[in-house]
Amino acid sequence: MAKGGKLQRRLEKYLFNPLMRLGLRVGLAPRAFALLETTGRRSGKRRLTPVGNGLDGSTFWIVSEHGTGCDYVKNIVANPSVRVKVGREWRSGTASLVKDDDGLARRRQIDRNNGLIGRADGVIFRASISKPITVKIDLN
Repeated sequence: MAKGGKLQRRLEKYLFNPLMRLGLRVGLAPRAFALLETTGRRSGKRRLTPVGNGLDGSTFWIVSEHGTGCDYVKNIVANPSVRVKVGREWRSGTASLVKDDDGLARRRQIDRNNGLIGRADGVIFRASISKPITVKIDLN
C-alpha cells in the first residue's frame, strides 16, 4: 500500500469512521450513509461499519472498496446474517457477494441516489479503491 493509502486508511479507521459511526448510532448522520452490523468472524462480537446508503426497496447494496480484504466482507463470508441501520430503523438481512456485478457502476448509482454528499463520498471512494466488490443484502 502506498504511503498516501496508509494515511487515508488511518484517517478512516481512527477519525472519520468513529465519528460517522457515532452520528449514525444516534441518528444524526447524513442520509447518504447507513450503518452495517456484522458479527466478528473471530470474536463473535457485533461490528459496526459506516457504509454508503444503498437501500433499494427490499435490497441493500454496498460496494466494498478493497473487496474481500475488508474486515466487514470477511465477516460476511463467515456469517452472512447482518443488520443495516438506515435513518433510525434497523433492518435484518442476509448478505452475499456478487462477484460478476460492475461495482463501479453500482457505486455510481448509489452515489447519485444519495445527492451531493453521496457524490462527494463517491469521489473519495473512487480515488482509494483497489479491488471493488459488490455486496447484496436481501432484507427481511
